[in-house]
Amino acid sequence: MRTCPRLFILLLCVLVSCGKKDATVKKEDAAARVNDVYLGKEELAGLVPAGASKKDSLAIIKSYIDRWASQKLLFDAAIVNTSAEKQAELDKLIQQYKTDLYTRAYLEEMVKQSVDTTITEDQLAAYYNKNKDNFRTTGMLVKMRYLRMEKNHPKFALARQRFLSGNKKDKKAINDMSLYFKSYAFNDTTWTSMNEVYQKLPFITPDNRGRYISSGISYQYPDSADVYIVKVNKVIDRNAVAPYEYIKPTLKEIIINNRKLELLKKIEKDITDDAIKNNKYEVYK
Repeated sequence: MRTCPRLFILLLCVLVSCGKKDATVKKEDAAARVNDVYLGKEELAGLVPAGASKKDSLAIIKSYIDRWASQKLLFDAAIVNTSAEKQAELDKLIQQYKTDLYTRAYLEEMVKQSVDTTITEDQLAAYYNKNKDNFRTTGMLVKMRYLRMEKNHPKFALARQRFLSGNKKDKKAINDMSLYFKSYAFNDTTWTSMNEVYQKLPFITPDNRGRYISSGISYQYPDSADVYIVKVNKVIDRNAVAPYEYIKPTLKEIIINNRKLELLKKIEKDITDDAIKNNKYEVYK
C-alpha cells in the first residue's frame, strides 16, 4: 500500500519527536512524565506571551503538555501495535527522509554561495532569441492607457483633448492633472495581461473584449456619472511569441535556475570524483 506523503510526514514528525528519550532530564527538573520519558521544564520557557493573564498562562502551558503527552502515548501505542517488519520499513523511510533533508540543505547552501546571479542584457537577449519559440503567451497582451473621470467635471474636455493628443507636451500635462481622475494608467509602453484590464476596466469582459480591445483604437465609455477614456496602442493574441520586455523577468529566473542545475551536477560529480581519488568510494565487481 502506498503511503500518502502528507500522512507520512506527519507520522515522521511524531516518530522523530516522540522516539527520543531525553536522558538529561531528571524527575526533579521535569514538568510531566509519560512512562519513562520526561518533559523538561525548560521546554516550557517562552511559551507564554508577555502580558498574558495567569489563567491564560496556565491554559497555554497545559495545552502544550497535553499535546506532548498525546504524542508520546501515540508513539508508544504505535510501537506496540506495529509489526517489526513495518517498523523496519518506516525506519528506512525516516532515514531516507533525514538523508534527503540534510543533503538538500547542504546543496542549497552551496549553490547559494557559489551561483553567479549576474546576467547581462546581452545574455538575456541571446537566450531569448535562441529560445523565443518556447515563450508563448498564455493569454492576450495589451499596451494601452486610460483615465476615469466625472463626466460633468469642468476639466473633462481639456483632459480628453490632452489624453488623446499623444504629443510630449500634452503627455506631461495630463500627468499633472491626475488629481482630477478617479483612476488612470498612462504607461502604454508596458504589456498588460487581460486579467489586469478586466480589473481596471470592469465594463470589458471576455465576451465583449473584441469590441473594446483592438490595436490603435480610442473610445469613450460612459459609466453612470463617470466616463472612461481609453486608447489601445497594441494587442498581441494568445499563443503568440511573448515580447522580450514582457518575458524578461522570467528569462532571468530561467537562466539562474539553469546555472543552479549545472552547479548541482558539478558539485555531485566533484564530490564523487574526490571520494574515488581519496579511496573513500569504490564499487566492487
